[in-house]
Amino acid sequence: MKTLEAKVGAFVVVCATILGATIYFVSVAQFNGANVPFKTYLQNAAGMESGTPVLFGGITVGKIDEVKPDKTDPTRIEISLEVKQGTPLNAQSLAEVGAVSLMSSPVLTISTGSNSAQRLQPGSVIPSRETLSLDELQHKVATLADTAQSTLVQVNGNLNNISGDARHLLANLNDLTGETNRAHVNHILSNSDTLVARLDPQLEQLSSQALQLTKQANKLAAKMEPTLDNLNAAVSNANQTVTDIRQPTVADLAELQKTLSDTRVLISGLQSLVETNSENTHYTIENLRMATDNLNELTESLKERPWSLVRVKQPPDRSVPRRGVNQ
Repeated sequence: MKTLEAKVGAFVVVCATILGATIYFVSVAQFNGANVPFKTYLQNAAGMESGTPVLFGGITVGKIDEVKPDKTDPTRIEISLEVKQGTPLNAQSLAEVGAVSLMSSPVLTISTGSNSAQRLQPGSVIPSRETLSLDELQHKVATLADTAQSTLVQVNGNLNNISGDARHLLANLNDLTGETNRAHVNHILSNSDTLVARLDPQLEQLSSQALQLTKQANKLAAKMEPTLDNLNAAVSNANQTVTDIRQPTVADLAELQKTLSDTRVLISGLQSLVETNSENTHYTIENLRMATDNLNELTESLKERPWSLVRVKQPPDRSVPRRGVNQ
């Protein structure tokens, strides 16, 4: 009986072990098959290590696999992580070091980005944003405290100067509002009242004269109104006259311009003709000169030998008679 119970107990333990192992391996296989890898880079990865949770919009979607310095840029840290397949990481999502609460361990948080942004493919690099560390925060607080201290010292000095100026101003006001100055102000006000009382009749007279001038100006404007109407009519007639003679004048000017153009063409033609016949004209003038010379020679010849018009041959010259020769 005990042997049977031992066998049954061993069989139950073996079945439970097999069932637990099966469930473990199935869950591990499902978990590994449903994750996709991504990377991100930070200059300060304080608290980040393998197994650190990854939160997307505050929801755990994966974990960090590895944290190591970047081989290409040693000033930043490379963080390899895995998130659940289907997590909508996009180009505007930002990864940074964060925490769920003040007392909790650091986690890697990823913002949701924008629904219109392009989705990141598995293996892509998630944009990151640096988180202010406690050391940097303390350094900035210390710098701010030093700046505030110097500012307070400067403000204290300025307040002292302002207080001194205020006391000086109050002293001047006290001097200004003393008995002597008050009496002087009262005297000025009394003189002003007396002056106003004296000028009041003159002001009334000036007001009445201004009123009369205004009435006369109105009458003059009423008298000038017909003249202005006539002037407007004359200007309108002048405008109409100019409009009437504009078109004929424009036509005459166009005709005159055309005539000038024709004259220029004619003069240009005459110049071309003169330039072309200049050589012939020179020859003609030379021939006329030669003919004139020939005519002058003929005239001189006729004056000396007028008989040449009748005789063809010139008569012989008569000899001079000699003394002692018989006639």
